[in-house]
Amino acid sequence: MTVRVVVAEDQSAVRAGLVLILGNAPDVEVVGEAADGERAVELARELRPDLVLMDVQMPRMDGVTATGIVVAEGLADVLVLTTFDLDAYVFGALRAGAAGFLLKNAEAGELIEAVRTVARGEGLIAPAVTRRLIAEFAASGRPSAAERGTDPAVLDALTPREREVLSALGRGLSNAEIAVRLDMAEATVKTHVSKVLGKLGLRSRVQAAVLAQELGA
Repeated sequence: MTVRVVVAEDQSAVRAGLVLILGNAPDVEVVGEAADGERAVELARELRPDLVLMDVQMPRMDGVTATGIVVAEGLADVLVLTTFDLDAYVFGALRAGAAGFLLKNAEAGELIEAVRTVARGEGLIAPAVTRRLIAEFAASGRPSAAERGTDPAVLDALTPREREVLSALGRGLSNAEIAVRLDMAEATVKTHVSKVLGKLGLRSRVQAAVLAQELGA
């Protein structure tokens, strides 16, 4: 499967580098380039790529706002590029439904693999900081699930197996890791994750991971 990608980055030199790196992957095709958030949304609507590689700091419309629109309209998955691993932009992008994030200093191989990972329906990129990110997001001083009126009873809609998958997401596990832990096929894990997101009204597995942390699932 070829992963069709739109690259959104306002610095032309950086954008050109990203396009070059992705273009060297036989299973990745860059179908569009954007220098700002507005253009990224336009291209997502026009081209319906599999993924938008989104910088967070861009003119006209920032990457966080653009991510929210792309995800809300179901146009593509979004992989966010950021300079810092735990800045406010990352939190905003994850709230907006980004599938994951990657640091700009990532190696070429890491970038390509991150694109492939998101295309497989997984997120939580940058494994070195993923688990810390989830924990800090859940304890970042924003209203807790209870304070926001999220009733733990929402978990009653999940089957016992789906609750196990949600708990694994809360630990920052990938589909492959969940498959090993719960002794099931990766395809089955992916199906369970989709059902969990649908039943809980969530946009991404990252949001599911945060909810799991907040509710102690």
